[in-house]
Amino acid sequence: MTKYLLAAVLLILGGYGLIEAWPLVAGPGLSISSPAEHASFPGGIVDIRGEAVRAAQLTLNGAPVLRDQDGNFSSTLTFPRGGSILTFVATDRFGRTVRATRSIFVPADTSVDSPTSDVGTN
Repeated sequence: MTKYLLAAVLLILGGYGLIEAWPLVAGPGLSISSPAEHASFPGGIVDIRGEAVRAAQLTLNGAPVLRDQDGNFSSTLTFPRGGSILTFVATDRFGRTVRATRSIFVPADTSVDSPTSDVGTN
């Protein structure tokens, strides 16, 4: 009877240890909810949102990104015309990293006439 009780206690303690150690084993997690891959932003204003869990540091194209205590981040950035690649990198305290990339496109503004649009109309 004592053997079974000891085995049950060890099994419970081992399970508890695995549950508590999981964040150390799993490494960082990164989820980007906005922008979507290959999205187009006519005004050039891009809302960036997501979550980085178990991460000590988060960067976007090398610049640090601020997060709340739950790992959520949100920012609004302006991009020039053309294509841009956003590279998110989450790093945990042990140096393990996870990356996510998004390609976005800002089309040329068609509401403004080009300087050469009225050439030859004199």
